[in-house]
Amino acid sequence: MTGGSAAPKPGEPGVRAGRAAGPGRAFARLGRLVRDGRLLQDGSPGGPVLRLLVRWVRRPLLPAVRLWRRNIQLRVVAATLLMSLGVVLLLGFVVIGQMRNGLLEAKEKAAQSQAAGGFTVAKEIADAPSAPGKQGADGSGGVQGKNSVNWRTELVEQLASGGPGAFNVVALSADSQDDAVSTSRAPRASNGVDFTSIPADLREEVAKGTEPFQVYAQIRYTDATEARAPEPGLVIGKRLNDPDGKAYELYYLFPLTQEEQSLNLVKGTLATAGLFVIVLLGAIAWLVVRQVVTPVRMAAGIAERLSTGRLQERMKVTGEDDIARLGEAFNKMAQNLQLKIQQLEELSRMQRRFVSDVSHELRTPLTTVRMAADVIHDARADFDPVTARSAELLGDQLDRFESLLSDLLEISRFDAGAAALEAEPIDLREVVRRVIGGAVPLAEHKGTRIRVLGDGQPVVAEADARRVERVLRNLLVNAVEHGEGKDVIVRMAVAGGAVAVAVRDYGVGLKPGEATRVFNRFWRADPARARTTGGTGLGLSIAVEDARLHGGWLQAWGEPGGGSQFRLTLPRTADESLRGSPIPLEPEDSRRNRERAAAEQRTEQAQRLMSVPSQPRADRSALPVPPHLAAAPPSGTAVDPAALPGSGARVVARPAGERPADGDGNDPLSTASEREDTRGR
Repeated sequence: MTGGSAAPKPGEPGVRAGRAAGPGRAFARLGRLVRDGRLLQDGSPGGPVLRLLVRWVRRPLLPAVRLWRRNIQLRVVAATLLMSLGVVLLLGFVVIGQMRNGLLEAKEKAAQSQAAGGFTVAKEIADAPSAPGKQGADGSGGVQGKNSVNWRTELVEQLASGGPGAFNVVALSADSQDDAVSTSRAPRASNGVDFTSIPADLREEVAKGTEPFQVYAQIRYTDATEARAPEPGLVIGKRLNDPDGKAYELYYLFPLTQEEQSLNLVKGTLATAGLFVIVLLGAIAWLVVRQVVTPVRMAAGIAERLSTGRLQERMKVTGEDDIARLGEAFNKMAQNLQLKIQQLEELSRMQRRFVSDVSHELRTPLTTVRMAADVIHDARADFDPVTARSAELLGDQLDRFESLLSDLLEISRFDAGAAALEAEPIDLREVVRRVIGGAVPLAEHKGTRIRVLGDGQPVVAEADARRVERVLRNLLVNAVEHGEGKDVIVRMAVAGGAVAVAVRDYGVGLKPGEATRVFNRFWRADPARARTTGGTGLGLSIAVEDARLHGGWLQAWGEPGGGSQFRLTLPRTADESLRGSPIPLEPEDSRRNRERAAAEQRTEQAQRLMSVPSQPRADRSALPVPPHLAAAPPSGTAVDPAALPGSGARVVARPAGERPADGDGNDPLSTASEREDTRGR
């Protein structure tokens, strides 16, 4: 049987304060964008509407995304389910395809055999001799003694009776004009089949040759009901001759309802089995991953508790598998960590007790030595000049020794956690006035003028007046001692939930990296040089501990030759956390100087480029740019901030040729490189 015409076979900022957030406000914003003509301006893919849509989509997905990122068990089970689903779908497609091909192949063979037999019977009936004396209505001879008008009807009924319900038979004339003229050549169909079910392309193929042709098509019925709805089927046709010798077309229509039902049954079975397999694999993956993840989660929880100081926490170990060995190793690590921490704590306690005991024990002999030194100092007028000078040096060193003992005792209190904060509402202006009053003699001796800015309004905060005064006294005395006779500016400000006091000097400043080390204990800018200013080296260390005890910050800024600024920031209330400071860490005059120096440098570069003689027109090569100009930055030296809560600092390297200005805008400094920083606070 030859092939016919092709036919398809059956088958993760926020809402502004004071404004309500919700869909109503979002729609109002969208309406304003439409009215203002700013809806996706210039066709930009990042327009406001697109960002609004992305925000709407992301908001409900953020919890799911967060859960997906944090839960490894969920990810493993989801991956297992997806892979299982892919395998089941692939297997189902293969099985269903094989079943469909097998059913259709068996159906084609049976239909071809049945149609071949019917075509043979129809040919034999048409070729049978007519009975004598019988004429048809059109004068042609009869067929087996019957009228030719009913011959085609009887043929269709006879052929269809061989398989009621299994197939249908349709007889059509080869010439459509004869169908309209002759009643005997009108279309005939069995079981109410609509003869239009025969595809036109199949009729064309049948009309061209004498071999059978087949195609898959929809079988429709003239009395179509819900029970006799169109159904897929296989149509096989062949061109034959009737008893009058005229060609006609005979078609067999084989419904594929049973095959479709069988295929649907297989699909349902596979879907049910596949769903059961997927659920079973998901449950197995969940249980297997749970056995691995549960100890890991337990270890993570115990590690978190260990980080909070609960060093006695241990994992529960059962069995001898890999997880059990992991638990044993974790417990051993925790035990060793606890032992080391206990040893360090014991050593720290011994050190603190040693410092405290030594400080207390030294007070008694120090008191005796002080009394003797006072007697000697009072009688120095009766001594020779060398002995009198020794008595003065003895008194000075005893004063420094007493300050060192006091600082050591205070540091030991901070280390032991025994420092207590006696906070009460205070006005920092009064504290600043007392500190300045105590530093006036030193400032007059150094030739330094102390100026106060920002004291026009109250600067009130809940703080320990004694500790804040100690911090500010340390900062102001250091600024006067290292300010080289230049002005010292004390600035106060309050904003939001924070108050700040900044002390600015115009001395030698700090070198890069020194602002982060200036708060270390016994630190000096030049360790090779002796301490001559009388400080103990613990002042800033105690000051930063006082700031931390208040929940505040003590930060430093400096640049070589440009002075330095220390800023104390405190919360206005004791239980409030800091989010910023009302005073910038880098002074405004330093920022202006850097910007001015950068502008002058750019102008100088432009003038140098303009002064280069032009090349001859014959030589069109590009002018070589000097390396020092090509490497010059377009702006001033970048600021390298190192902000640390409590002891944050940053140092700005001064560009070449820049000269700092004091508070009055004058240039008080000569070449900064000729001085050496002796700051040891």
